[in-house]
Amino acid sequence: MSPIIRKKGEKFTLPSKYLLLIITFICICMMVVTFTTDMFHDSLGNVVGYVTVPFQNGITEVGTWLSDKSDELSQIRILLQENKELRQKVDELTIENTMLQQDKYELNQLRELYKLDEEYSGYEKVGARIIAWDGGNWFHSFTIDKGKDDGLAVDMNVMAGSGLVGRIVAVGKNWAKVTSIINDNSNVSGMVLSTSDNLIVCGDLELMSQGLIRFEQLVDSKNQVVEGDKIVTSNISDKYLPGILIGYISSMEMDSNNLTKSGYATPAVDFQHLEEVLVILETKQSLED
Repeated sequence: MSPIIRKKGEKFTLPSKYLLLIITFICICMMVVTFTTDMFHDSLGNVVGYVTVPFQNGITEVGTWLSDKSDELSQIRILLQENKELRQKVDELTIENTMLQQDKYELNQLRELYKLDEEYSGYEKVGARIIAWDGGNWFHSFTIDKGKDDGLAVDMNVMAGSGLVGRIVAVGKNWAKVTSIINDNSNVSGMVLSTSDNLIVCGDLELMSQGLIRFEQLVDSKNQVVEGDKIVTSNISDKYLPGILIGYISSMEMDSNNLTKSGYATPAVDFQHLEEVLVILETKQSLED
């Protein structure tokens, strides 16, 4: 008689032990078939290929992207560092270039002073540097870094560029104040070098914007004075030594008295750019004595 009995109306059920035996048998059969044949090899390989390969490709692409970004960031850091070093180098070169230009400018000024010293070799002189001025665009009044300790005294003449700058009006232990010939209250007795005709050079700061100074009371009875003639300090000046170049006549006209002429001259000194000057260690009074 069969051990499996099903009553009428009841559902068919398989005992657990038989189900376990069947599953075990099937597994054993599949293992035998798997190890002895290639029946499932291709199918499993296809399944693995469809699942694993896209996943690996995705990981590879992500890894490549991350590697590229890492390389880009590394390059950016290198470029930023190089840019910083280049900026520092540019700053250093700019400073060096500025210093070289300053040295060149000072050298040119020293050459001008040396040339001026040679032209007036008959006078003993000392060089000085401007340390302060009274403001404005023009050096109409300024202070130099030499004083009594260096042998300076009031009324000593000061030169720069190609000629006369002014005279010392006050002096201290290690400083001196200079008033330029372009100052509004300055009047210098001069003469035309080619004719020895006397005139008065008057300071006028407003004219300096045109690069000119004014002169008046020129007695040119023979009409020999022409534009371009040199004006120098005259022998009759009570403050300035004779023969120092003041400037060049640029224009003139007859005064209303029909006896004298007035006009304008171009100064021999650039009164907008002064740094070093020469001080003549003599005064007109000491020279006369």
